[in-house]
Amino acid sequence: MTFAAEFAAARPTEIAVRDARTELTWAQVDQVLRPAVNALRALDLGPARRLAVFAENSAEALLAYAAATLAGISAVPVNFHLTAAEAAYIMADSGARAVLVDGRTARTGLRAAREAGIAAVLGWGGAGEMPGVREWEAALADAADTEPPAGAAPLPTLVYTSGTTGRPKGVELPPTSFAGGADITEHLRRLRDGRLTRHGRHLIVGPLYHSGPLSGIRAFLGGAPVTVLGRFDAEALLAAVERDRIGSAIMVPTHFQRLLALPEHARARYDVSSLRYVLQVGAKCPAGVKRAMIDWWGPVLWESYGASEVGSTCVISAQEWLERPGSVGRAVPPFEAMVLDEEGRPVPAGTEGRLYFRDTTGHGIVYHHERGTEAGEGDGVFTLGEIGYLDEEGYVYITDRFSDMVVSGGVNIYPAESEQVLLTHPAVAEVACIGVPHEEMGEQVKALVVPSAPASPPAPGELIEYCRARLAHYKCPRSVEIVDGLGRTAMGKVNKRALRRPYWEAAERGRADAEIR
Repeated sequence: MTFAAEFAAARPTEIAVRDARTELTWAQVDQVLRPAVNALRALDLGPARRLAVFAENSAEALLAYAAATLAGISAVPVNFHLTAAEAAYIMADSGARAVLVDGRTARTGLRAAREAGIAAVLGWGGAGEMPGVREWEAALADAADTEPPAGAAPLPTLVYTSGTTGRPKGVELPPTSFAGGADITEHLRRLRDGRLTRHGRHLIVGPLYHSGPLSGIRAFLGGAPVTVLGRFDAEALLAAVERDRIGSAIMVPTHFQRLLALPEHARARYDVSSLRYVLQVGAKCPAGVKRAMIDWWGPVLWESYGASEVGSTCVISAQEWLERPGSVGRAVPPFEAMVLDEEGRPVPAGTEGRLYFRDTTGHGIVYHHERGTEAGEGDGVFTLGEIGYLDEEGYVYITDRFSDMVVSGGVNIYPAESEQVLLTHPAVAEVACIGVPHEEMGEQVKALVVPSAPASPPAPGELIEYCRARLAHYKCPRSVEIVDGLGRTAMGKVNKRALRRPYWEAAERGRADAEIR
């Protein structure tokens, strides 16, 4: 008996999966998953057993991810905003042998699959009308409807996160996120004990190519009914919470800001009292935004600091945060937090330095194809590129970043890719892309450009469009500033922390002035 059949017997009328178009009971989920698992098991996925998913949020996408897990397949979520060339790199690097697409992504996904040398492309939502894409429903109709075997070993999802070289790096979900188990049956049993399964219906808010929203798949496999949101709409989220009596969700600060931007009468219209656990991930939340959300939703907000490569390294509750505003919490097992100076020596509590963590299991960061040397120091020690300090009780505070990474709307962006593209423009001699403050997104990418001909510099809009023609738009600068130089050191290095400083200091002065007024 599959997990869905078991829940169908116990909760026959419960809607197990819902999106804007579809709702399925557990019995209907069982009817879909049995042939879906068998259809995926019949694909030639090679020894790595990898399947790329290049599709927007939907009930079909959720069930496809669930079917992959039940088939003993490692899913590879691919950001559906990527260009065909960018997506093809991930598909090829991961070793995926098949790709799932939907009606909106089919054209780009098919091009990417062909470029990656992948012949098997399946899709839903009208994707099957495109030559070269097999209709998902037809594949299910042709598959056996028998109970699939559960003896395969579960495989972790392979997610891609940007590296400082400009190429995304694949990383399997770490032990802190992946339940493991000797076989699928044991894996499902472990998922029932997950944090998100304890609070009733879960709401998937962000896109399913991020590790946070993917937690909703694990909650679903653990027995939690799930509502899937499409592209973010603040009022639609509130309506879903009230209608479906949502108990848990994972969100980023930009979601909070857009919710708070709704008119007061719109916010007051919806009942959010069902919420029991809302985890904020992706980026540090502005203190005013965090306090306003706690005032509105109550002490249900928790914050997690970490990364796809390692999971949550620190966690803090709403009550703890109100007592220590600005903290991202204390390190949680198996992690230990430490702050080091430039020479790698520990510094006293309250002293700013480079923030590191030790994974006491020794796992640390392990990238697909390589050890995580860009972020790791060996023996399970790694950094996420932040500057901060610990207080006397071990609470972590983030004050700056020493890596190049930009966090915009909870999405990690490494500027190297857009820098490499802009350097191919004939009017650009040098370029440095940095993160500058943005009220809603936290920060956004700005390009500082030294022109080849100072007397006739390129137009900022021209450079932005040049970049967007070659990269996914979210990776490209939102603004361009023409500068005389990048302030290189005697060794020829660009100090991006120094380049960022004037913009952040100006924003801080602006906030201070606003508070005085």
